[in-house]
Amino acid sequence: HLVESGGGLAQTGDSLRLSCVVSGRTLRFHFMGWFRQAPGKEREFVGGIWWDGGTALYADSVKGRFTVSRDDAKNTVYLQMNSLKPEDAATYYCASGLKSTIPRHSLRAYSYWGQGTRVTVSS
Repeated sequence: HLVESGGGLAQTGDSLRLSCVVSGRTLRFHFMGWFRQAPGKEREFVGGIWWDGGTALYADSVKGRFTVSRDDAKNTVYLQMNSLKPEDAATYYCASGLKSTIPRHSLRAYSYWGQGTRVTVSS
């Protein structure tokens, strides 16, 4: 069970932090990914991190502005979004998936998804 929160209305240049609380299962050997989907567009990979540690991965479009982190004690993954742009507006989803040969940016790599939290960015 994954539950996102933290979305809302922001202005260009603002920051938001999204949270994804995971309950009901262990996250060992899982990769926690963040995706986003804007109206009329396909869902796309934003960034993610291995729960057990390791380097985070990011889409080129957010590299240097967004940061993924996790809190073991709270079973929570975060997406810190800085320097927001209008093109960042979308519904953001967190997802988890076990280690596999499927690339982490692929939706097929994930078995569990949250319900999403909406981010709106005004110019």
